[in-house]
Amino acid sequence: MEFNEILVIGMFVSFIALLFTGIPVAYVLGGIGVIFAFAGYYADIYMDTFTGLDFTTLGLVVNRLYKIMDNWILVALPMFIFMGIMLDKSGVAERLMQSMQELFGRVRGGLAITVTAIGIILAASTGIIGASVVLLAVMSLPSMLKQGYSKPLALGTIASAGTLGILIPPSIMLVIMADQLGLSVGDLFMGAVFPGLLLGAMYIIYILAVGFISPSSAPIPDDAKPITMSAFIGVLKAVLPTLLLIFAVLGSIFGGIATPTEASGVGAFGATLLAMYNRKFSFKVLKEVMQGTYNTTAYIFAIFIGATCFALVLRELGGDELIESFLTGLPFGPYGIIAFILAIIFLLGFFLDWIEITLIILPLLAPVISALGLDIDGYGVVDNPELVWFVMLVAMALQTSFLTPPVGFALFYLKGVCPPDVKLTDIYKGVIPFIVLQLIALLILVIWPQIVVWLPAAAYS
Repeated sequence: MEFNEILVIGMFVSFIALLFTGIPVAYVLGGIGVIFAFAGYYADIYMDTFTGLDFTTLGLVVNRLYKIMDNWILVALPMFIFMGIMLDKSGVAERLMQSMQELFGRVRGGLAITVTAIGIILAASTGIIGASVVLLAVMSLPSMLKQGYSKPLALGTIASAGTLGILIPPSIMLVIMADQLGLSVGDLFMGAVFPGLLLGAMYIIYILAVGFISPSSAPIPDDAKPITMSAFIGVLKAVLPTLLLIFAVLGSIFGGIATPTEASGVGAFGATLLAMYNRKFSFKVLKEVMQGTYNTTAYIFAIFIGATCFALVLRELGGDELIESFLTGLPFGPYGIIAFILAIIFLLGFFLDWIEITLIILPLLAPVISALGLDIDGYGVVDNPELVWFVMLVAMALQTSFLTPPVGFALFYLKGVCPPDVKLTDIYKGVIPFIVLQLIALLILVIWPQIVVWLPAAAYS
């Protein structure tokens, strides 16, 4: 094994080990990049190695950071974050919960279905996982437990519905993925629509099945009212403003009227108008939303800086060639290699956040996928259909990272607002079936890639 390869392996091992120390991820990534750059430099001087690393390597980080800050696609990140936090403050979810509860009240598991439906709507309008999980828990968990729902079903439904925002557009994860791989944000947004709806539909079917097999786990409330026309009208009044906002953002992108960056500005402005419409807007709310946007954006861009340093040193050491040669040398065939990659990403999701995987691992895998010679039909209009499809597989696999311990953020968001009698083991039991559903949905996308590429192709043609 060459010295460069030893350093590459050492970088990955050091990164995994330092994650458990509690040091912020951005510092870990940047620090490892600097330390191994010096290690390679002094090894060349005193050990007669040839790593190719010197002080100019770290100087290149400055140029790459300038390109990141000069990237118009990434301007969409703070705008979409602002949109999500403002909608969280606008009272939209409360109105949806009140109206939809009447619509599904006489269906066994109706409240859980309501939570899932609201999770889908919030995913297409906010995309902020923490806010969605906490909001759904605060609004629905007391009612679900009072009605006699089993704790695992109630907790699993809330956690899984709240994480749909990482997949259903407009998703900040897809924006970053598009930037890292040089893909169209519009392609990824359109490609994620059917997979996101498929996953939401699978959640609802599972809840109905649990209600049918085990009625005591998802009971019908005693005070359930019959469905009336006024209930339908109430749901329309609650849903229509949010749907108009979603249509304004995604419709303008899909229709080619606006770029994703421009659409994000429309979304931020529309969310503010929606808060005013619901009489939830004030300068105090605006200040809270701005602070939340600054904090989340700073967190993401700090990891951008650290990951840029880490990735640059890794590539200077030949890490991308090492990974590509290892994966393409596996005796599995193209789809076997993809299955191996997805299994690794699934396992990494137990310990890493999606941001680190997206910024470090995904760019290293793109050349491998391009070299596999996959015959994914882009209908003659979708550029790099195999990469668009693969990104969607990775996005689906990464969604499990929010539900898998020990770093499943949705689990900790949920535990933070649960009553004292709800244990973390109850949450773990609840999310296991939904993780299985996510893996089944992932398998469906592998078998039928048209679910991903058909909508972008239809829009362009």
